Amino acid sequence: MNEKELKSTLSAHSIPDGFIKVTDKPIQGLSSEQKAVLNRKGNVLFNEGKYDAACRIFVTTGYSDGLARIGDLYMKQNRSITALKYYLLANNKGKSEMVYEKIANIISILLK
Repeated sequence: MNEKELKSTLSAHSIPDGFIKVTDKPIQGLSSEQKAVLNRKGNVLFNEGKYDAACRIFVTTGYSDGLARIGDLYMKQNRSITALKYYLLANNKGKSEMVYEKIANIISILLK
């Protein structure tokens, strides 16, 4: 699929309902132009509060900034383990270590 076809497909849907992701690994066959188009669409969806749709795009493209922002949303909801998943997908070592520390503190308190 070329960039023009991809843009046409994305603009035909307000939310990419047909966008199915069955793995947490980025798709390898996307060109940098296709990733850029998808990431822009993901950013628009994220800013509109359509986090699930944005997340599917960010996972597909492996967009680390978007994945980290999804992780931040889960942290605000006190869903640390889910946030950790997205921090790991984003290769964000700093935020991942923050979650590890939080989990270690909880375990430490439980053991006392």
